Amino acid sequence: MKILITGGQGQLGQDVSKLLGHEHKVISCGSKELDISSQEAVDRVINRHHPQVLINCAAYTAVDTCEKEKELAWQVNARGPENLARGMEARDGRLIHISTDYVFDGNKPIPEGYTEEDAVAPLSQYGRSKLAGEQAVTEISSDHLILRTAWLYGWGGKNFLKTMLRLALADPSRELKVVNDQHGSLTWTATLARQIETVLTSDLQGIVHATAEGSSTWYQGACYFLDAMEIPHNLVPCSTSEYPTPAHRPANSILENRRLKQAGLSVFNSWQGDIDAFVRLYRKELLQEAKG
Repeated sequence: MKILITGGQGQLGQDVSKLLGHEHKVISCGSKELDISSQEAVDRVINRHHPQVLINCAAYTAVDTCEKEKELAWQVNARGPENLARGMEARDGRLIHISTDYVFDGNKPIPEGYTEEDAVAPLSQYGRSKLAGEQAVTEISSDHLILRTAWLYGWGGKNFLKTMLRLALADPSRELKVVNDQHGSLTWTATLARQIETVLTSDLQGIVHATAEGSSTWYQGACYFLDAMEIPHNLVPCSTSEYPTPAHRPANSILENRRLKQAGLSVFNSWQGDIDAFVRLYRKELLQEAKG
């Protein structure tokens, strides 16, 4: 199968490209190779490569920056998926689009997870722009799958866990406040890539939730990761109000992978199990990178 991956240089795009490249013809495009906000550029690449499936891992994910760079966020997160949907629909191709937990307002009681049927109500420009992207794909593409995921980490890019590691290594005694009243599921991009491989040729359509099993707060997740890395740290739990940010983040970002489970297609593990595997595989490299 010929597969085009957009956002191929991001941490998810790298893992998806690597995994699918073993069995399929993969064309991976970063933002320098393809500006998805341009319909002309999208059509040119699709017409050149004739992909049967397009996996859109491209997104403007700087959540706080999206508040002041609204136009850029909407160009990438809303217009981009719209352009990709039009391009693949013209070729009768399948579009797999990656979306986010931030389409929800987070008011659901914890630890209850959001299902695919729950009403959306994004709180931030990032969430609103991603929801608009979902809606465009739904309206335009007759063969699409939207995977909502959350709290991604992986080897090939910047993420929350790497930031915590870098700060702890720089000064283990330094008190680091970490938010302890936002709940979600830290999700390894390598496992999400395996999930994408599993649904690639399935008959699933529409919106599907795809995150690690179980949940934690940012503080709990950071402590677990640093303990697994055997790194001394002085993390201190704090409330969202003690750590204000430009973007309003949902208190409950837990997603329930209901449709994947119903279809017997879920490959997800517990978030703790995946962090353990991530550390076993990359501990040396993570330490080298964090030390600069």
